[in-house]
Amino acid sequence: MTAVPLPPVAPEVTAVLVEELSPRLRKRLDAAVTKLGARPAHRDGDTVTLAVDEETALRLHAPGGVVATPDGITCGCLLAPACVHRAAAACAAPAADPVPEAAEQAEQPDPAAPVAPSEDAGADGADADADAAAEVATPAQRAAAGSVWSAAAAVLEAGVGGAGAVAQAALLRAAHTARLQQLPRAAGAAVSVVTLLRAARAGDPSYRTADLITALAEVLGTAHRVGTASGAELAAVRGRARRPYSPDGSLRLYGLFTEPVVTDSGHGGARTWVVGPGGRLCTVGDVAPGGVGRALGVADRAVRLGESALTHRELGRAGLAVSGATVSADGRLGAGKTVKAVTARGAAWTDPPLAALWETPPSEQAARALRSTSRYADPEGGGSDLLFLDVELRGAVRDQGGTCLLARCDGGVQVRLTVADDDPALAHRDNLMLLATAPGTRLRIIGRLVPAPDPRVTLLACSHPTGEGTVDLGFDRLRRADLPVPDGREHPAPLEHDHSGAHSPLHLLERRVEQTVPAGRAALGMLGDVSAEARRLRRAGLPTAAGLLVALGASAARRERDAFGRLLPADTDGFAAHWLSAARYASAVSESLCADAWRPAQEGASAL
Repeated sequence: MTAVPLPPVAPEVTAVLVEELSPRLRKRLDAAVTKLGARPAHRDGDTVTLAVDEETALRLHAPGGVVATPDGITCGCLLAPACVHRAAAACAAPAADPVPEAAEQAEQPDPAAPVAPSEDAGADGADADADAAAEVATPAQRAAAGSVWSAAAAVLEAGVGGAGAVAQAALLRAAHTARLQQLPRAAGAAVSVVTLLRAARAGDPSYRTADLITALAEVLGTAHRVGTASGAELAAVRGRARRPYSPDGSLRLYGLFTEPVVTDSGHGGARTWVVGPGGRLCTVGDVAPGGVGRALGVADRAVRLGESALTHRELGRAGLAVSGATVSADGRLGAGKTVKAVTARGAAWTDPPLAALWETPPSEQAARALRSTSRYADPEGGGSDLLFLDVELRGAVRDQGGTCLLARCDGGVQVRLTVADDDPALAHRDNLMLLATAPGTRLRIIGRLVPAPDPRVTLLACSHPTGEGTVDLGFDRLRRADLPVPDGREHPAPLEHDHSGAHSPLHLLERRVEQTVPAGRAALGMLGDVSAEARRLRRAGLPTAAGLLVALGASAARRERDAFGRLLPADTDGFAAHWLSAARYASAVSESLCADAWRPAQEGASAL
């Protein structure tokens, strides 16, 4: 493998380099990508050099951290620049997140600039609202969205196994076109699909098919809605290239915890969560190219907020008084030049204002978190997927999701605590397995909701098992001496396997949605008749799921012939529409089942 990570490459650069290849070289592209991935590399300033062979070097120049132009990738072979190596390097490198054009950035208001009221503000506001309600996508935007749909549908048609570098480049080209037409949500979703495709094809252990299903559903759904939405819905579907920060005056902030951030695109850093006025959750982050190594280092660096000298880990247990604060819609604190911050007293999780976070019943917290994590949630809608729970540990269990820690919430809900990141350089896995050896321990925890038919949370932070203070479970490593001494009471024995989670027949539809992604439409069409599964869904009171399953199977198997008996091209768009409908329905029902699982048994019984 490469000694250093390759710098991210702008989507349009990859698209251009692949499009310039001859048909013969395009056939060799996937093999060239695989070969380059195994070659050594080293970094010298803004340039990463790959050894194509003993005599040939390939260079990626990334001023500012991103290869922004095709001439930023150069090769020393005899066929350069018309060689396959430059395109292969672009395809082997992470896809850079789309960035707004200069004109688009100019349209964004200065968040620190005061807004002067107008005498005609009321009339102007009414006119603006009327104009927004009547606004529709331009023909160019609808065309760009159509390109995104077609490229994503082609990926779904081929599946992971068939969606190689050429198909990925087509989707990156569509993403670039969408960005130019001010459709950043569609552009970002398209790049996410490419990132996950590359992880899947490279055998990345962090890859999950569920993530690619979500990304494909997002990009297809967003592209489809551009042509039908208007007004406020269109604004949400367009999205924002960069979430603007709005002035928020003076803020008194209390630290909660710090978590490592490691992304599939090779970025790493830390995110510290703080609580502002009225219990509002905000974050201070520092994420840049560098992976897990950078995440470990950033945790002990000063936060980028005013002149504060606090590190991320220190802020997670302290406080800040901020003046001139700016906050984005999703709670991120801005670090502009006008922001001033000084260290202030923090608060314990058991003291105001932090203690109030744990007073909301788990079922209400789960419902709120589901609204923010929904596959079809507006990315600008704000909200948090964090849960604040008081639990008693029961021990380790094995289920379909792997080994997790079983715990019981106040109120009787049984919840599975899982690892946030399995990277051995982080402390998540070791801490969870150590806590699993201390059944009966009561903890106050912070976790991230995992949408599932049973209550499930990724564990992020907890109160110290025996002492004062808190533990950031991604950074701090617990020791056996930190665990309480056994009290001699009998506790429920850890279960070797746990099958207590009831499974709805909905999994029959979810399975077909999932099977499409690795192998494509043709593989799904060969799985045979689904009438028996459809009958089972109808008997379970899910006739819509049954109809969607039958339609999806029929679309996958349908191949029409011309008058001479030759197979006509498959209806890629029609199949993508059926798959999207099935994926969207299954997601909505799963979210409903998840919300229901978090309700205490008495409440669930009374609701029946």
